[in-house]
Amino acid sequence: MASLETPVCDFGWKAVDFDLPGVDGKRHNLAAAKGENGLLLMFICNHCPYVKAIRERIVRDVKELHQHGIGAIAIMSNDPADYPEDSFDNMARVAKEFAFPFPYVWDETQQVAQAYGAVCTPDFFGLNSNLELQYRGRLDASRKEAAPADVRRDLFEAMLQVAQTGRGPEQQIPSIGCSIKWRAE
Repeated sequence: MASLETPVCDFGWKAVDFDLPGVDGKRHNLAAAKGENGLLLMFICNHCPYVKAIRERIVRDVKELHQHGIGAIAIMSNDPADYPEDSFDNMARVAKEFAFPFPYVWDETQQVAQAYGAVCTPDFFGLNSNLELQYRGRLDASRKEAAPADVRRDLFEAMLQVAQTGRGPEQQIPSIGCSIKWRAE
């Protein structure tokens, strides 16, 4: 399992639309997921210890950000052939178990992950109301284990700033996680 860091935020990069199936039986796209003040788009999966360590915090932050007009969606792009824990059925189970307050969708072709340049799970893309990239950093100081409860909430604070000003912070600490599990060619 390779650990990778996300690249530096490319401020103003325009989000690429998609139409993906969710574990809720519906199809989801950017417009439906976006809130009045922006969107938190996350590449996550079920098996990665970095994601497992922060699932409850993701749920907490998304609920709070929703109150500030930030929508959210989580995309799973891994190849479940080699990682059965990331299957669509297991996505549905995890979404229910953790009461995800956001759509959890499957990027079966991996085209969305490629279009976004996603490199790891978790990989967070904080978009403003114009769907322009303003944050590409970590949730907090957690790694394979959750950081202490009182740690700085990097992603939450950044997205709150995006909701209020349309711009993300200039200083961002990259997210770290397991590599996207690309299909063998």
